[in-house]
Amino acid sequence: MLVVADTSPLISLAVIDKLDILDKFFPKLYLPAAVWQEISAYAERLNIPQIKRYKTRVRNIKNAEASISFMDRGEAEAIVLCREMKADYLLLDDKKARLIAETLGFSCVGTLAVLLKAKKEKLISNLRPLFRKLLKNKRYYSVELLNALLMEHGEKNI
Repeated sequence: MLVVADTSPLISLAVIDKLDILDKFFPKLYLPAAVWQEISAYAERLNIPQIKRYKTRVRNIKNAEASISFMDRGEAEAIVLCREMKADYLLLDDKKARLIAETLGFSCVGTLAVLLKAKKEKLISNLRPLFRKLLKNKRYYSVELLNALLMEHGEKNI
C-alpha cells in the first residue's frame, strides 16, 4: 500500500511518540519536499528528532505548476505527489485540504483514524492519554469529536 503524507499527521504522531504505528501500517509512506521542509522546522523546534527518519522518503513532485495554489504548500504538494505516484492513500488532517483531495478522487486517512486502527489491532491500549497529549501539544482536534470517539471505544471523556 503506497501512502503520501502531509505534515500534520506526522507531527501529531511524533508528539505522542507513535510514529512507529505509521511504519507498521504504511511501510511505503512518502512525503513531498514541501512537507519535509515544514516537518524539519517542527522537529527542531519541538525537539522530536525521530521525525528525521523520514528524510529518505522525500520525493520531489514533477509538475510544480500543478500544485494547488489556494491551500498550504505542503498539502498541495502532497496531493500532487499522491496523483503522480498513484498512491492508495493520502495521510492528511486538514479539513479543507481533505475535502479538496476527496473531491479530486483521493482516499484520505487522518491521524485519528490511524490511532483508532492501532487500538483495534491492539498496538495501543488507550486513546484517552494520547488524545490528551495531542491537545496539550496544541494539535487542533475538536474536543467534541475526541470525546465521541472515546465514548465509542468505552473510554472516559477528556
